[in-house]
Amino acid sequence: MNIIIVSRRHGQTKTFANWFPFLIISFCAVVFSGAGYLGYQWGKSSDNTVFDLDSADVWSRELNNQQVELENVRNFTEEQIQALTVRVGELQARLTRLDAMGERLVSVANLGDGEFDFSVAPALGGPGTENLDEANYLPPDFMSVLDELSARIEDREQQLSVLESFLGDRKVLMDTFIAGRPIKRGWMSSRYGYRTDPFNGKRAWHDGVDFAGRDGSDIIAVAAGVVTFAGKKSGYGNMIDINHGNGYTTRYAHAKELVVKVGDVIKKGQTVALMGSTGRSTGPHVHFEVMNLNKRQDPTQFINRAALNN
Repeated sequence: MNIIIVSRRHGQTKTFANWFPFLIISFCAVVFSGAGYLGYQWGKSSDNTVFDLDSADVWSRELNNQQVELENVRNFTEEQIQALTVRVGELQARLTRLDAMGERLVSVANLGDGEFDFSVAPALGGPGTENLDEANYLPPDFMSVLDELSARIEDREQQLSVLESFLGDRKVLMDTFIAGRPIKRGWMSSRYGYRTDPFNGKRAWHDGVDFAGRDGSDIIAVAAGVVTFAGKKSGYGNMIDINHGNGYTTRYAHAKELVVKVGDVIKKGQTVALMGSTGRSTGPHVHFEVMNLNKRQDPTQFINRAALNN
């Protein structure tokens, strides 16, 4: 390729041969080399101002601070987890105590089996919640929930303690409540009050009631109490006195055999003697008396209580 240049002054022309492209390439190489050198010098100067030792020290200190902060957060979290574990353990222990108290109340109150079973979790249920607005739902704070649960458990403990005390007192009262007949089988052969004496035929006062039955049959306590006398007494034969508290005492006489002794704690319905005919008696029976502050009471009113409380 040839290039022709025309001069304006002289009208002459000059022709350049094929060495001109080489000239253009050389010029570009010089320009690019210069630009690269200038870029290197600029980058070098920039590195000196940004990535210097002071910047490295700042970054190192910042990294150390972040590590210390992360360690503090980790320690705080572990402490919170430990505190939460201890709190949950305390609540579990209190719930176990409530379960034991509940089982005792079920036993004291004579509730039906299975109605209140504290050995299994409560039965729960209900429809699903697919339409729950999750955007407006905020999970509760765990410590607040635990504090609320602890307060409710404490309140239930107090209520159950009062109820247990009430039911316990009521059970003691019912156990010491004089009611029913002093025999399992038999019939009333003589009532309280005036009667014809079976030995002399004269009118005489009878301090108790008599229940006739089979020789050797059981004589039972009509209420819980403590045996205060067990032995022979003139006219009564083999006799037992049981103190029931509140000034009340019951007496069982003419027994063939005594099966308890002084100081024994007696339960309601427990066998205390066997029916016989010792002492001033005409046949196998039990002479039954009720005394309040050593004053004789009509046993009939206590015997009839059985129909009202059973």
